[in-house]
Amino acid sequence: MHPENNTTHFGFETVVETEKAKRVAGVFTSVASKYDVMNDLMSAGLHRIWKRFAVELAALRAGEKVLDVAGGSADLSRQFAKRVGSSGQVWLTDINNAMLRVGRDRMTDAGLLEPVAQCDAEKLPFPDHYFDCVSIAFGLRNVTHKEVALREMQRVLKPGGRLLVLEFSKVWKPLEPLYDAYSFKLLPKLGEWIAKDADSYRYLAESIRMHPSQEELKGMMEAAGLSRVEYFNLNAGVVALHRGYKI
Repeated sequence: MHPENNTTHFGFETVVETEKAKRVAGVFTSVASKYDVMNDLMSAGLHRIWKRFAVELAALRAGEKVLDVAGGSADLSRQFAKRVGSSGQVWLTDINNAMLRVGRDRMTDAGLLEPVAQCDAEKLPFPDHYFDCVSIAFGLRNVTHKEVALREMQRVLKPGGRLLVLEFSKVWKPLEPLYDAYSFKLLPKLGEWIAKDADSYRYLAESIRMHPSQEELKGMMEAAGLSRVEYFNLNAGVVALHRGYKI
């Protein structure tokens, strides 16, 4: 479907499409053990509030089935599991095995025995119309073919189900100089000090800049077949939460 000579972005760098997945895998394998510590440092703990907001807007009910795509260290899955209860089901998935192991262990430590699967967001191994809710938090920008992943997430939703996309987005224009200074100067230094990996955090900063804007992502979700798409800017657009429904 995708010729090998097609190119895409890996941060600010242009790479062959087939290379991006390998390089993204390298980033997250490198940072997996320090991922949560770095999230707290990078966002001054705000990522916890952003994720809690996503859980609230998911409006889950007991007994519902949820798919957490690129769920990594299971921050959302753990909260989802508590909302759907023992009669519900939460699938924690990630393409990266190192990240998935962290998330699986955290779920187990919390006494939550939910299913876990290593899988690609572009090729979800689930039947059509299966989940009441699908979420992807801080993962879509790392996907090579975002439009394919959005169509896949729409496919596995039940009619009336909702997709939530929590992702870094386009910050309020007057804040851009300050945000750029933080992203390209301080963030790689934090990555070097804490995770011993400045390059991976430089990539993460660049990948945010290459991600679609709030309106562009809304249009992509609509093109993937989702309706009533809306978004909520958090912290002046540093992060946006998009929500859309399958009719």
